[in-house]
Amino acid sequence: MVKRTAIVFAFVLALVGCSSAYEQPTYTVSRAFEDFELRDYAPYVAAETVMQGDVETASNTGFRRLFDYISGKNSGAQEISMTAPVTTTPQKIAMTAPVTQQGRDGGIVMQFVMPSSFTLATLPKPDDPTITLRAMPAQRFAAIRYSGTSSQDLYEEQLAKLRAAMAREKLEAVGEPIWARYDPPFTPWFLRRNEIMLELKGG
Repeated sequence: MVKRTAIVFAFVLALVGCSSAYEQPTYTVSRAFEDFELRDYAPYVAAETVMQGDVETASNTGFRRLFDYISGKNSGAQEISMTAPVTTTPQKIAMTAPVTQQGRDGGIVMQFVMPSSFTLATLPKPDDPTITLRAMPAQRFAAIRYSGTSSQDLYEEQLAKLRAAMAREKLEAVGEPIWARYDPPFTPWFLRRNEIMLELKGG
């Protein structure tokens, strides 16, 4: 994918280490298939921002905003630990045309999961008005995990594979796909953890 996005991620994540050291959202695997799994996620709190433009520009903008927030640009001038993964999701809007990962219609939502030591009440307020703090409910997702680069072509290929696998198992998705990236771009491509998640209808 995107050279400028890779530069931003590499520069920042090089300072804070590898994703294996980060806190990650809590989930249990309720069923594992050959090519994907069903996961039940516990509630968590997230900081998110909505960006406009193509995925390259939006990812750079969103990552900088959220990293500034956890670096102390907040009401308590408080540093907040980095977590994994960083997720991007096309914003769902009521239109005739589908929203795509390119963000042409409704923008792209980027989200940092907040450490479990925080609640919505105890998180410092962002200085940046484009950042929202959100309590996420317990959710059930179908998730596919893959290694490789963060290229758009590979993302589309894996998303199609997940949708086909869900159709095979007669599982229906709701909402837009969540693209989760766990590792900095300097991680060898064959060691990177990327995931795509789709919320299950009926939860």
